[in-house]
Amino acid sequence: MSEIKNRIDFVYMFDVKDGNPNGDPDAGNLPRVDAEIGMGLVTDVCLKRKVRNYVQVAKELVDGYDIFIKEKAILNDSIDASHKDESVKAKIKSGDKTEAARMVMCRNYYDVRTFGAVMSTGKNAGQVRGPIQLTFARSVDPITVTEHSITRMAVATKQEAEKQDGGNRTMGRKSTVPYGLYICHGFISANLAQQTGFSEEDLSLFWEALKNMFDVDRSAARGLMSAQKLIVFKHDSGLGNAPANKLFDLVKVEKVCDGAPRSFTDYSVTIDKERVPSNVTVEELI
Repeated sequence: MSEIKNRIDFVYMFDVKDGNPNGDPDAGNLPRVDAEIGMGLVTDVCLKRKVRNYVQVAKELVDGYDIFIKEKAILNDSIDASHKDESVKAKIKSGDKTEAARMVMCRNYYDVRTFGAVMSTGKNAGQVRGPIQLTFARSVDPITVTEHSITRMAVATKQEAEKQDGGNRTMGRKSTVPYGLYICHGFISANLAQQTGFSEEDLSLFWEALKNMFDVDRSAARGLMSAQKLIVFKHDSGLGNAPANKLFDLVKVEKVCDGAPRSFTDYSVTIDKERVPSNVTVEELI
């Protein structure tokens, strides 16, 4: 596999229509909001979950692309299994079995070599700092959280069915964002990629996941979520040639409609390519 030798920074934009992109369990599962200024938030954990789900579906039968953090997974079983690998057994006498187990986990699990993991809860496979890190996604404009009353006509028990005057109906609430455009910033370290074995092929799969992950993660609660822009800044060196924040400042998102935005076409996205350093290349993958 091809080794990653360049630092990469990227801007990822996605939007939501009539859905809840990331519910907050501490607030009745309402869409996450910056309480001071009303901007919508989507956590990095939420986005990584969607990447994992996509890879799990796309590479289900391919060796080396299993997912460590997945639904109902018993993490210690996976960690303990790494110690049964022959490469780990060979290190028992030298005392390097934890490092050997760490590399087995990186080799077998895509999300470990991509995002990192703490694997010291079982027989100990150490810790991994992942080469890809994401920020929270933040909406361009303040969002409006709308609550809707919903009704369930079916009943769960015979006693409920015997109630009169419509008493068998169950009322509930559903919270949505009418529209929101969110921006997430990401960073890819060439140095950490070499340590975990994260390759150019793995990177291509990551870009593929960002483009398509919402299409394999549909739910009534999330409404219509779509990937809209993926802008990649690739440095000429492993350490980088410009501060990430300066590159991100070259991407401008401006509202072009008069009222409240309700689609991606209500925004204009531009890149000031003339100010991009000569030793950094910029590419729009979406």
